[in-house]
Amino acid sequence: MNAPLRRVAISVLVLFTLLIVNVNYIQVVRSDELRNDPSNTRVLAEEYDRERGSIVVDGTEVALSVPTDGRLTYLRQYPQGPVYAPVTGYYSLVYGNTQLERAENEILAGSDPRLTFRRLADLFTGRDPAGGDVVVTLDPAVQETAMAELEGVTGAVAALDPSTGAVLGLASTPSFDPNQLSSHDPQAIRDYAAELEASEHDPRLNRAIGDNYPPGSVFKVIVAAAALANGYTPDSVIPAPDTLTLPGTSTTLENFGGSSCSSTGEQTLIDALTISCNTAFAQLGIDLGEDRVREMAEAFGMDGEGRQIPLPVAPSSMGDPENDAQLGVSSIGQQDVRMTPLQAAMIAAAVANDGTLMNPYLVDQLRAPDLSVLDQTDPEELSEPVSPEVAEQLTEMMTSVVANGSGRAARIPGVEVAGKTGTAQVAEGVPDHNWFIGFAPADDPQIAVAVFVANGGGTGGDTSAPIAREVMRAYLEGQGG
Repeated sequence: MNAPLRRVAISVLVLFTLLIVNVNYIQVVRSDELRNDPSNTRVLAEEYDRERGSIVVDGTEVALSVPTDGRLTYLRQYPQGPVYAPVTGYYSLVYGNTQLERAENEILAGSDPRLTFRRLADLFTGRDPAGGDVVVTLDPAVQETAMAELEGVTGAVAALDPSTGAVLGLASTPSFDPNQLSSHDPQAIRDYAAELEASEHDPRLNRAIGDNYPPGSVFKVIVAAAALANGYTPDSVIPAPDTLTLPGTSTTLENFGGSSCSSTGEQTLIDALTISCNTAFAQLGIDLGEDRVREMAEAFGMDGEGRQIPLPVAPSSMGDPENDAQLGVSSIGQQDVRMTPLQAAMIAAAVANDGTLMNPYLVDQLRAPDLSVLDQTDPEELSEPVSPEVAEQLTEMMTSVVANGSGRAARIPGVEVAGKTGTAQVAEGVPDHNWFIGFAPADDPQIAVAVFVANGGGTGGDTSAPIAREVMRAYLEGQGG
């Protein structure tokens, strides 16, 4: 063989070798990644020939597959579309899947290893293959009330059972209609997606878990907890000046609206939380020191790490203040402090549960097509940020916020409510964010809630607290409370 032929033969051999290696890499190494890629419409098209399992809330299917006469055997439907869209997400020929449709795709699609014997039986019996069901922890009254109360604003509600961590509500507005993204008409799907894309605030984002925001005075519950855990009591007298010059700077910090917290320049810790005194808590955070405040924030879940419920939850953190001046601003929930509404609900839930924070979870059961239970979520303790004694003191202080202070709009007749308001500055000329966290009944907590209204422009007390009141009332009435 002459030299040119030898070079050609070697080149061909190298190319075939690379081709074989690439094919094996794609089919073996990347097979799972490509199969689960939401843009892989071939896999989705194959799945449309199998009845996809349902997402179930309190016995009602909020996502289900129905047979069609078209090329694709099944159509995904969402009977209450926008109400549960922040949780269900969508299942689309064009855009893949999101939220629970993605997080629990293997069960819903019937490809989960726990359904292997079912699939083998289907082959032998000729039975049509089907996916399993996902039963979630949401309470219909909580979810539906939250979505109704949030109508017209950009915001979110997260609600938890304090004793278990079960997610009772996960609402986000604006919302969208997943039916229009899950049709069998690709062009109609793209047109609706373009409409959503053009929205000022993306309706597909679940703001209860998908992003974090400055919490404002909601963070004062963390600082109060750190103080109580380090020798303070609700009656401890702390400085509460009209203005506070931040250490090492000429910058002065004022109270909301330039108000005065106390004619004497000092007040009790419980009074400072009741009226949400900025100067008092900024100085208190500085006096406690960053280590104590950070330790408490992380114990409540603000550790800068994301979590899965199984939906992915954005991290919450107090940031990294570089000096006492920044620590003072952080102590009133500004600077670089960021929190998801779910994290805010976790703070209220831990106080409500005698100081024990339960791991939040959204899925109660995974069921096979024959309704047998494949998996059941057991409540799990996440941490114990404060002792029962400190939790009791915090409850006393948060009850005072609703009874006598900035949270009056959260009052429920005949029910004692504990809570904390928050108003967070965003940027110059941009309306403030509004928050409320709380739980009820204060003496026997059954629900903990956080309400976030983006750029509401008012205060947490007049914007978010009334929403929290209606959500808590709806749940308690449903429980016979």
